[in-house]
Amino acid sequence: MDSDQQFFLEHHKEITRRWFLGRMGLGIGGLALSSISPGGLGAATAPVEGSIRAPHFAPRAKRVIALHMAGSPPQQDLFDPKPLLKEMDGQPCPDHLMKDEIFPFIKGHPKILASPYEFERDPQSGMEISELMPELRKVSNEICMIRSMHTEQFNHAPAQMFIYTGSPRFGRPSMGSWLTWGLGSGNTDLPSYVVLVSGGKTPSSGKSVWGSGFLPSVHQGVQCRTSGDPVLYLGNPPGVDGVTRRDSIDAIQALDRIAAERDSDPETLTRIEQYELAFRMQTSVPEVMDVSQESQETLDMYGADASQASFARNCLLARRLVEKDVRFVQLFDWGWDTHGTNPSDDIVHQLPLKCKQTDRPVAALIKDLRQRGLLDDTLILWTGEFGRTAMNEERGGSKYLGRDHHPHSYTMWMAGGGVKGGYVHGETDEFGYSITKDPVHVHDLQATVLHLMGFHHEQLTYPYQGRDFRLTDVHGKVIQDLIS
Repeated sequence: MDSDQQFFLEHHKEITRRWFLGRMGLGIGGLALSSISPGGLGAATAPVEGSIRAPHFAPRAKRVIALHMAGSPPQQDLFDPKPLLKEMDGQPCPDHLMKDEIFPFIKGHPKILASPYEFERDPQSGMEISELMPELRKVSNEICMIRSMHTEQFNHAPAQMFIYTGSPRFGRPSMGSWLTWGLGSGNTDLPSYVVLVSGGKTPSSGKSVWGSGFLPSVHQGVQCRTSGDPVLYLGNPPGVDGVTRRDSIDAIQALDRIAAERDSDPETLTRIEQYELAFRMQTSVPEVMDVSQESQETLDMYGADASQASFARNCLLARRLVEKDVRFVQLFDWGWDTHGTNPSDDIVHQLPLKCKQTDRPVAALIKDLRQRGLLDDTLILWTGEFGRTAMNEERGGSKYLGRDHHPHSYTMWMAGGGVKGGYVHGETDEFGYSITKDPVHVHDLQATVLHLMGFHHEQLTYPYQGRDFRLTDVHGKVIQDLIS
């Protein structure tokens, strides 16, 4: 029995009828205060943030950078070329594609939509990638592409939660939280889990995709801003210097330790650690977020402006963070929901814009990690939340080209961290509509990521509300063919 489980059992022994009646002197105010304490009374103790736990077996990766293209890129226009779509462009969709199908927005009998873009094959890897991503194609020998992903979710918020928490509903811990809970942090002065957002909007599912759920709240992702104060409320208030702040924290912690010893509430221990980490972050976060320290050559490689928030700057920050052994870095970039209702969400104007904003920095991230000796033990994920249809949506008679949501097949890729480079896994039919070979479910992807990080996905569990929970719920298998 590990220390977390022991604490969990000892804590529940304390909650007896006699203890409860003795504590009722606190009254309704005390009950109200306990109700707003994050995590409640059922959570296990949080580890020391700077500690490193042992995985189940030797990991291939030590860190993860998750790049999420919020809104979902169209696989037929970027990674999964389908010549038949060109032959049938504008023709009514075959009846068999419509059988028993329910679309979020498509009405009536839609027409086939060919990609307006050409695909080019990399001579070294043999991988075909759209002309919209020329820089990524140059590093395709590092990429493990999965063309056979599928999910049950076809709306943005539940699909995003499903990928990162294993459930389409609120309340489950995110992947980054599971990993930092399982491994601890490799850095004492920075959060073990950092989130960066671009595109002018947070994910449709909100901050739940980096929440800690029922795990101790010290494991939730810390969202860092790329302009202004990196973390809100981290700095000292006006008139308070560092010495005064230190004295205040020491006084608060002395009271918290008394409360922790008396009540055995694990979230009190979490608060102690969070106060300490916040104090150290006053120095460490501004330093790591200052990309002006990078050479002009590096800034140019990413296409990053040191003074401007952007996806490119976030990719550079991701490298700086994993260089400091931050365990999980999550980038969300909004703007990939290409329905074709107007120029700002179609595949002729918006899709090339998003590719231009992201292609160069993503390729630079791969190259930068490789040249610094970090790619072999840093796993990169690039994905959306689902796929797009082979048909034109034409919502309300729109003349702009776009594709509806599609859960049955989509493409994502990984790089570094023990996966095969220059490898394509899975196939779809001639419309890019259904999977014909080697399907990979979302839970399979999660199981594989945990495996690469050194965990048996069925054994990384947490007791909550009477049963053991895990990221992969009750499904998932490791896809061995993806592993080098």
